[in-house]
Amino acid sequence: MPRLRVVAGPSLDALVPISVNSDLPQNIVSDAFEGQIAAYIKGFPDEQGNALQSEYFNREDRKGVTWSIQVQGRFLRPISADDVLFGNTFDRPLKLPWGSGAALKFMHFVDPTLEHDLASSTKPWALSPLISTMPYFAHRRAWPSFPPPQSLSDDTAQLHLTLRTPEPSHSPSPSPLSSRHASPESWFEPQAPGNASSTLQPPKSHVGDKHLSKKHKRLSAASLASRLSAHHEGRLARSERKRTETFAKQEQELQELRNAARRRAKLTFGPEDILTTDFCYGFIQFTPTVSLNLPGGITFDLMQYWDGQPVRFVCCERKRDDVGDGGAEGTDTDTDVPWGRVFWCVSIELIPDEPSQPQQPPQQATNDDAEHQTSVT
Repeated sequence: MPRLRVVAGPSLDALVPISVNSDLPQNIVSDAFEGQIAAYIKGFPDEQGNALQSEYFNREDRKGVTWSIQVQGRFLRPISADDVLFGNTFDRPLKLPWGSGAALKFMHFVDPTLEHDLASSTKPWALSPLISTMPYFAHRRAWPSFPPPQSLSDDTAQLHLTLRTPEPSHSPSPSPLSSRHASPESWFEPQAPGNASSTLQPPKSHVGDKHLSKKHKRLSAASLASRLSAHHEGRLARSERKRTETFAKQEQELQELRNAARRRAKLTFGPEDILTTDFCYGFIQFTPTVSLNLPGGITFDLMQYWDGQPVRFVCCERKRDDVGDGGAEGTDTDTDVPWGRVFWCVSIELIPDEPSQPQQPPQQATNDDAEHQTSVT
């Protein structure tokens, strides 16, 4: 099994190792966010290679879960819920395996608000609004215990208290991320060509009618061309109608995303809003190797494609075109990325194996040593 460690902190440059499966949270403090982080990974090994256990994975409502990143905290300055993003960022291009498109489709199914540029030649990323992508999200106006003694469940009963005008005011994003950086896939996927059985065949003649002459039994070239043209036009009409229906459905889905962005923009998280989240799934296994398991039996051995760069889970601020970051601490100054300041980060790192020290061959006795030994005897 690969040797891994988990680090966390308020920025990418202030990460420290944290304990896993221990129920001991790591404090996160900056001038923008304060809170705690706890990490759970099923079968995670300690420094001696022993698997660390946690009762979290034995809970009935967490059966099948293999990892969990839990966070509780508050933003120290008001921020729109539409501007708080969560996801993965990388420092260099990824080595994507063949069939990764299936994984991306699965992720879009799990989280329709996901935007990504994982094929970026500079800094790949995949981000969503935090309030939309978290499987479990709770909002309170008081500090509950952390980590929670029972599994976190959705609690938005007091979320209406955050309905106020953000300061400064932002218009909602046209998509889950800034359109300047978004790279949505094509809204229309060409239909796969039909099989051989659907190949167009000319109409059959009445071969059994003896009253028809052979001339009438055969279709003339003009008649055949006319029928083929009508059939082809019918197929084109059906294809065009199907495409129009697909466009209408996708436009409706896009409009729903836009409406959701407008609703998120009406929510503002401030110092009095305590957020608790549990980002937990079961499609990544960490033992005996790191693998991605998708529905349908699709499995990727991620160790074959992992080049050793950290896998970061970040909570960050959306980068706005009309608002400068002012060089705030923890802000990525790269203009080609859609995220601004990082509020907190949890990173899974691969610990390289220590090079083994070559054994020194036994030293042979020199002539002087032999003479000394002879004189002693």
